[in-house]
Amino acid sequence: MENKTQIQLEKLLQALVKHDTQQIDDIYEHVQTIDLAKEIEDLEDNQLEYLCNHIDDEKLAEILEESDEDLQVDIIDCLNNKRILDLFNLIPKDTIVDILGELPMGKRKQLINLMKAGDKKVIEQLLGYEEDSAGGLMTTEYIALSQNLTMINALKKIKEIGPKTEVIETIFVLNDKKQLIGTADLRDILVANDNVTLGSIMDDQVISVAPETDQEDVSLLVSKYDLTTIPVVNKNNGLLGIITVDDIIDVIQEEHTEDMLQMHGVNKEESLDSTLLESIKMRLPWLIVNLVTAFLASFTVKMFESTIEQIVALSATMTIVTGMGGNAGSQTLSIMIRSIALGEVHFKDCFPAFIKEIFLGIINGLVTGAVTGVIVYVLYGNFYLGIIICIAMIGNLVVSGFFGFVIPVALKALHADPALASSIFLTTATDVLGFFIFLSLANLFLPYLI
Repeated sequence: MENKTQIQLEKLLQALVKHDTQQIDDIYEHVQTIDLAKEIEDLEDNQLEYLCNHIDDEKLAEILEESDEDLQVDIIDCLNNKRILDLFNLIPKDTIVDILGELPMGKRKQLINLMKAGDKKVIEQLLGYEEDSAGGLMTTEYIALSQNLTMINALKKIKEIGPKTEVIETIFVLNDKKQLIGTADLRDILVANDNVTLGSIMDDQVISVAPETDQEDVSLLVSKYDLTTIPVVNKNNGLLGIITVDDIIDVIQEEHTEDMLQMHGVNKEESLDSTLLESIKMRLPWLIVNLVTAFLASFTVKMFESTIEQIVALSATMTIVTGMGGNAGSQTLSIMIRSIALGEVHFKDCFPAFIKEIFLGIINGLVTGAVTGVIVYVLYGNFYLGIIICIAMIGNLVVSGFFGFVIPVALKALHADPALASSIFLTTATDVLGFFIFLSLANLFLPYLI
């Protein structure tokens, strides 16, 4: 399938060079829009302009909706204002808002001022919400009907409104005050008796969010209740818009990517396309922080320099302790960040899980420490060195469990992202304390090691 798509996209490039409009249309019918959007990212400006001006509005609107932000801006730049507004009539309002958010302020105001009064009001309302909030995610293209409508009248309304909406499977039911009181599935409407009302078949257990709700909290609700859409309501329970599952999937992917990057001190805004200067600005501060923490570990080792000079084997074995501590801590850290992201961590109920991590560190440290101690004894022929590394392993795995648990919980309590360079802070703790525990024990047992 992928090879076939690639062939079709190569033909598209050839058709663009030849200005063969018929072949461009033919290729479009045999390629997934998302694949086409990815392919045309690499087109020259004149090729993109030719493509935009030689396919119809419906096809170009589909491409615009599937494109990333940079390509959307490039496509808009190829078009006059009238064509842009024609395309905006074919795509969801939330997508329009996303596109407008990427445009220069002057161009954005120009387009908004040219819109119809009703569309302008909706767009300005959506632009007023934070990008990562429920209001910023929602679309206003849905079907909301009165609870008093009979099935036959409801179906007439659905046929009338349906072509203009993003979601048709779920019908939102309103009372006489225009408040959201329930939802009705299109399937139930189709099979119900013509004369019963929407209010009699609706589900009144509605899960909704406020427009200020963070997108991550919205995704947790959608996942928990297995929703395909979730309504956004104001304080009076008036329906403002809806968030669809495809937008939630994008949020989950975005949040996961952000967490993975921030765990390692990488800015979420950086990509392979970032300039050298941008990458330096985003990475260097965290590398400086990492450098400072590395010196902390180095100073800890220096404190025991005389001990290490007398027992050379210590320099070869102490990194085993810190390495195992870092690995064990990363396990705890990953579990904690995932649990916090899924809303499974409640501070008042944390203590049992915390105690479990401590005991886990003791048991895992005892097992891995015993294995390491035996190997060290065989290699260096010193029983006490094996005992020291076993005790140090237990101590550092307890430390790793403690900090792997506490760091993300503390960041969450401070209203910071739990993934915010957590691994850097964890590595500092396991390295500094790992070296300190091991070398302190070595200093204590020094007469038995020489």
